[in-house]
Amino acid sequence: MKKILVVEDDPNILEVTRAFLIAEGYEVLTSENGMEAFGIFESQAFDLIIMDIMMPKMDGYTLCELIRTKSSTPILMLTALGEEDSELKGFELGADDYIQKPFSYKVLLKRVEALIRRSSTESPDNIHILELAEIALNTESFQVTSHGQSVELTRKEFDILRLLMKNPGRVFTREMLLEQAWDYEYIVDTKIINTHIKNLRKKLATDKIQTVRGAGYKMDY
Repeated sequence: MKKILVVEDDPNILEVTRAFLIAEGYEVLTSENGMEAFGIFESQAFDLIIMDIMMPKMDGYTLCELIRTKSSTPILMLTALGEEDSELKGFELGADDYIQKPFSYKVLLKRVEALIRRSSTESPDNIHILELAEIALNTESFQVTSHGQSVELTRKEFDILRLLMKNPGRVFTREMLLEQAWDYEYIVDTKIINTHIKNLRKKLATDKIQTVRGAGYKMDY
């Protein structure tokens, strides 16, 4: 049974979300503020964390940032802000996905399924180790090193990097990267890919991820 932590200060949204997830067979723990949620997170392992942004005691941005210092557990952010900058900030801090309020619980469940599936499964015919210049990626343990140092990536960053490293020299459009990193269909601003690429370059301290003007991105040999 997959375990999910839901952090939301609106008791109605919290309870309905909990009920929907339990009905789908998930084990669910809940919290109404970020500070308490971080304590719960530190005490046990989760397969997914769903969190609101605007919360008392500790907001979702801070909570996301703290979790990312310790774990690559997938994070799905809930936001009522409806502003692109707020969503991009979440991705910059390490969130894997977001959904805007008010949202369809059927859509929420699909995104939950996709995040957990991509986090917990790996195709058996994938190459075990990918290496390119100073970067090494292990497709089984999900570990990444750059210049000999371990690097913590979000699952979306890992998926994008893996695709680029498996196809060095090939140019991928932003739409192609979205299709590969998000295995369900919904409208996403392609600027999200720009943010993930920027994060990858910074975390890996590499210039191997090249921008191809007017086309997309590629991994240099």
